[in-house]
Amino acid sequence: MPRVVVDVMLKPEILDPQGQAVANALPRLGVSDVASVRIGRRIEIELTGEPDLDRAREIADQLLANPVIEDYTIRLVEADETVDAGR
Repeated sequence: MPRVVVDVMLKPEILDPQGQAVANALPRLGVSDVASVRIGRRIEIELTGEPDLDRAREIADQLLANPVIEDYTIRLVEADETVDAGR
């Protein structure tokens, strides 16, 4: 079953308080080489038929992201493709 992945991030000019909180906490954990952190979200949509990226863009634009303050990317991921979570 094909999947469409939508990654949503705040636009660079928009402040990211959650990212700033993480960046400020990292030195307390002994991590000092991180310049900044931005927090976003990932949405996976499993499709029953052929993938339609134009329809996925429409869904992302109308429902998944706020185009005024967020950017998003859309990509097709094969059903057997996994994402390395670092574990």
